[in-house]
Amino acid sequence: MMDYRVQYAEYLALFTRVLQECCDRYLPESSEVCRAARYSLLGGGKRVRAVLTLAACDLLDGDREAAANFAVAVEMLHAYSLIHDDLPCMDNDDMRRGQPSCHKAFDEATALLAGDVLQTEAFAVVVNAPASPESCLRAARLLSAGAGSQGMVLGQELDLKYEAVAATEKQLRQIHHCKTGALINAAVQMGAAAAAAPQPACQALERYAYDLGLVFQIVDDVLDVTGSEAELGKPIGSDAQNGKTTFATLYGADGAMQLAEAINQANCAQLQQIFGEKAAFLAALAAQLLCRHS
Repeated sequence: MMDYRVQYAEYLALFTRVLQECCDRYLPESSEVCRAARYSLLGGGKRVRAVLTLAACDLLDGDREAAANFAVAVEMLHAYSLIHDDLPCMDNDDMRRGQPSCHKAFDEATALLAGDVLQTEAFAVVVNAPASPESCLRAARLLSAGAGSQGMVLGQELDLKYEAVAATEKQLRQIHHCKTGALINAAVQMGAAAAAAPQPACQALERYAYDLGLVFQIVDDVLDVTGSEAELGKPIGSDAQNGKTTFATLYGADGAMQLAEAINQANCAQLQQIFGEKAAFLAALAAQLLCRHS
């Protein structure tokens, strides 16, 4: 476990350095919109997607500096999605990570534009990354696929649709496959792009990423029932208040966690079967996300 923590800290240090460089280059503080974007982008979080990009790159012996730039782009995309999710027209959340949401710290119009600039500049970071043109193009394709009309945006559309209509487990899995899994998969695959990885390795990592995303969302559903506002940094019970179907409402908190544990166990087993000891960090990360409290 200590080795895992040391490795996670190493990834975070590399990511944080490149993130600051990219903020200085692409999000000038002279702009109110960019200040709002920086407020959300630099506002903490676990940086799971960034770490996944770097870990996948290391797994496949790729270029860490290129992967760090790709990781920044993924986190910019993720930050934009959170800003827009919190807006009154979407989830209408006033708090994020224990701080006022972007539209509360600034205003709705500025927050909307902050999300827009993060989305746009994410692709500027990718195409200007210190990597081969082939790797940059591959990473841009992966990021657009994970975030676009068949990925995260579709997941958000379905999530809104099923706020008013009860969802089955199959429909829930589709929502989370797109809303959460697609961007997690983009993060992992962009790490593979920094390593110019062959297709078989990418396919194995794709299964890992989507299962990780599903487990992540199931745990989120359970924490909305069992967690505390202090730990989560946002109000709890919002799913039930909005009449939203979740894995916790389908199976109860205990049943949902049993499902998450079974998915996680099978996921890590297949990853280690393919990659052996080199998969130890990714397996440990999956175990940590299963047991998280925030």
